[in-house]
Amino acid sequence: MNARSAPTADITERPNSKRCYTKATAVPHSIFRSGMVSLGATMAITGVISLSTLNAEESDAALHAAEDRLLDRLWQMPFYLTTARPHRAETTAPSGYGQWRDQIVATVFWVGESASLHNPVPNDTSAWDAAWQANFGGIDDPRRRTGFFPTSFLPKRNPFYIALPFNDQLINPVRPPLERLIPWSAHGAPRSGSSSLCQGAWIAVRNADGRICYAQWEDVGPFEVDHWQYVFGNERPHPNRNGGAGIDLSPAVRDYLGLHSLDIVDWRFVKKEEVPPGPWLYFGRDGTKLDVQMVVNDLKGRAKAQ
Repeated sequence: MNARSAPTADITERPNSKRCYTKATAVPHSIFRSGMVSLGATMAITGVISLSTLNAEESDAALHAAEDRLLDRLWQMPFYLTTARPHRAETTAPSGYGQWRDQIVATVFWVGESASLHNPVPNDTSAWDAAWQANFGGIDDPRRRTGFFPTSFLPKRNPFYIALPFNDQLINPVRPPLERLIPWSAHGAPRSGSSSLCQGAWIAVRNADGRICYAQWEDVGPFEVDHWQYVFGNERPHPNRNGGAGIDLSPAVRDYLGLHSLDIVDWRFVKKEEVPPGPWLYFGRDGTKLDVQMVVNDLKGRAKAQ
């Protein structure tokens, strides 16, 4: 659960800063012009073909080893290490649930963020995951990035995540029933095995240029834990020490949209099945397991677009 009061100065750097992209900025643009993208896509496809030839008798260990070999190839591809963004602004988004929440101040947070004067509650746990950092695979360092990922490890969970100031697990007798508040409640929990109707829900986040990023709801904040009138209604975020911030964004969302902390965004809930292809789907629509085929399909699409 998050109750931070001010952004850490170091994380407000522009996403193209060398500090944020220690590996990506070292990749020469000539690699892309010379056709390395197509070569990389071919390498990925070859890896998937080798996976598909595994028969039923082969052990899980062999399958995992094949997946690891493919991931090693993907991880070394120059275009995989860059923060690719759409060439033009998107003007539409999936129909979603409800209207856009316009002109919302956004702050940046991350898995594993330490407790400090500006972040009283450490983010090794979340509102719905007592082992959030362990399940993610480590600290999602906002300063040391490789593309949309932390430099030191490949995450086990979707690095595109957000926090909103509402926790469905809290008991509030004066709050409307959850089935009336949460538009997708009839379909059950967004994430398999979760007791929360919020954890894993998908949202679209739009920057001032109209670029749209997709992310999953993974924690509660900033500052408040039960502002249902804003999250599911028409109220604005309450005033707070971060300029009335109403959403926390992960480093991957920050980087995809090219944001500073305290920049203005719009956001809305979207249906899981409507989320379009992109790096936010590398861990599937559940966000908990790397989907190798999804990665390869996305990289093939990027290669064709070059």
